[in-house]
Amino acid sequence: MNERLSQALNECPSSLANALLPYLNSDTFHASFSATEVIALQQSSGLSSTELALALLPLAASYAFAPLSDFKVGAIAHGASGRWYLGANMEFITTPLQQTVHAEQSAINHAWISGETRLNQMTVNYTPCGHCRQFMNELNCAEQLLIQLPDTPPRTLPFYLPHAFGPKDLGITHALFDPQIHAMTMHHDPLINAALSAASQSYAPYTHAYSAVALLLDTGQRVTGRYAENAAFNPSLPPLQSALIILRLQGYDPSSITRAVFVEIAGAAISQKSATLATLSALGCHDIETLTFTTNG
Repeated sequence: MNERLSQALNECPSSLANALLPYLNSDTFHASFSATEVIALQQSSGLSSTELALALLPLAASYAFAPLSDFKVGAIAHGASGRWYLGANMEFITTPLQQTVHAEQSAINHAWISGETRLNQMTVNYTPCGHCRQFMNELNCAEQLLIQLPDTPPRTLPFYLPHAFGPKDLGITHALFDPQIHAMTMHHDPLINAALSAASQSYAPYTHAYSAVALLLDTGQRVTGRYAENAAFNPSLPPLQSALIILRLQGYDPSSITRAVFVEIAGAAISQKSATLATLSALGCHDIETLTFTTNG
């Protein structure tokens, strides 16, 4: 177990810390808990569902990477499947602040990449900023999504974002977390194929600029990320950040990246290419391939 997780355990109630040890010491733990594991943690700790989620926030925040602000935020996305997905904020030195990932984005992306189709609740250790409220408003569950904060009664997202502007205002009926399949021809290279597969599930209803990133690690593992667009444009989550979130939550560092592939649809109105290349270079990855593709219909 790394030092970050050990420190987080010290902030948990002792009964919960003891119950968490088997999970955190396992090589298969990737910052989420199944419905069965959530129930087991409740039984072992004696905590209610709400108390457990709040008590796990230090664990979520331990995944934060905040070299600029030193302000660590943890979030938990509660999937409709019953699985809980941890997330935390990420900052990148020498890159523009717009490349920053917020904790709510991290947890939501974690659930989305993991195949969740809907969220019930977000638990966060600080009040969501306007950026995150707008990002959450893109979800297919936005109107019913509960927000749980410490020492605050749970309230739905519309309480925190009244008179919201979202997908429906632009005529979009399939929101983030609804199935997104954009058929495209696969490739013989496994890493390129992984990037194309991720791009086929990206969410870009406003620009149709489907894109994704696949990262090869020094362990041989592949990590992918895909674009998630937003009606307000600026809170959109770039594909590289999507991949870096998963990288971090699986316990890896950007220094473990040995090769990267970025793919995007040809002829789109916008491009993620230059920002992706600049951020990867700032992180020390220089073996980068970029490709464009066309859909099969």
